[in-house]
Amino acid sequence: MARVFNFSAGPATLPEAVLKQAAEEMLDWHGSGQSVMEMSHRGKEFMSIAAQAEADLRELMGIPANYKVLFLQGGATLQFAMIPINLLRGKSSADYVNTGEWAKKAIKEAKQYCQVNVVASSEDRNFTYAPAQADWKLSRDAAYVHYTANETIGGVEFHWTPQTGDVPLVCDMSSNILSRPVDVSKYGLIYAGAQKNIGPAGLAIVIVRDDLIGQVLPKTPVMLDYKTHADNESMYNTPPTYGIYIAGLVFQWLKQRGGLAAMEKHNREKAGLLYACLDQSKFFVSPVAKADRSLMNVPFTLKNAELDEEFLKGAKARGMVQLKGHRSVGGMRASIYNAMPVEGVKALVDYMKEFEAKHG
Repeated sequence: MARVFNFSAGPATLPEAVLKQAAEEMLDWHGSGQSVMEMSHRGKEFMSIAAQAEADLRELMGIPANYKVLFLQGGATLQFAMIPINLLRGKSSADYVNTGEWAKKAIKEAKQYCQVNVVASSEDRNFTYAPAQADWKLSRDAAYVHYTANETIGGVEFHWTPQTGDVPLVCDMSSNILSRPVDVSKYGLIYAGAQKNIGPAGLAIVIVRDDLIGQVLPKTPVMLDYKTHADNESMYNTPPTYGIYIAGLVFQWLKQRGGLAAMEKHNREKAGLLYACLDQSKFFVSPVAKADRSLMNVPFTLKNAELDEEFLKGAKARGMVQLKGHRSVGGMRASIYNAMPVEGVKALVDYMKEFEAKHG
């Protein structure tokens, strides 16, 4: 059976070249006589895989030497707690920007550990835009400022980096990491679940500045302390070894494709095709403010919601899957991460035009 165009928000499509290489190496990685799944995480073979993955990620993102790269478990969701546990450092409050479902989850978790100041929110317009920096009411004594760079569900993306002065900037980049260049030095901490632009579910990546490590809340479990993982090169316990291996292959694929600047050009081309179709249509509607439209997750609705199921059924018949919108917002959502080829977006646009011609 031919591979489908998978528009899932995550776990998401992976580069076919990566999947083929992993298949070829499944039973015997580089003459070791074993699969990566079977390797000791402390053996020289896997240690070399992890080291190369970190080196390639550092190269791709230009990560400065005074930042640690941690390969963790628990997804981005565990980081909602680990961030205040590690970054409050004696302070009692933190600033958060509320831009949708994932920001709300981060805020709810942080409230268990500190006073949360919601310094900006787009709830007044149903989370369809990114609040301008001029509207943020930052606190003087906040331990850090947290925002979600790309709301996977709502399709809202920050195309600029907030300025927070000496207060560490913390960012959930789960759904747009590696989609374009980022100046890591402007952040205190960046975190991301892997299952969108990096690799399979089960791995989370944390990039954290050295000076923010080592001052956790009292009675913090050892596994929730960034210092535990930094001191042990993410090998304090058995890490998600196969996830790290696949992530490493994705990093190499990105380098072969020309790095993050080339990937941004690729992503803008794909998103441009889809948004142009939506803007020209009288049948499909894009709810997000144009300046804040995500390059990764494109939600849209049909003017007649009764046709949603027919639209999804027709898409599946044409080899396009996982286009149903999140249950909290409905409609449709096309997630077009790095590994989605231009051909997939073109196929979707052609189908949308065909569907509109028939039902519009």
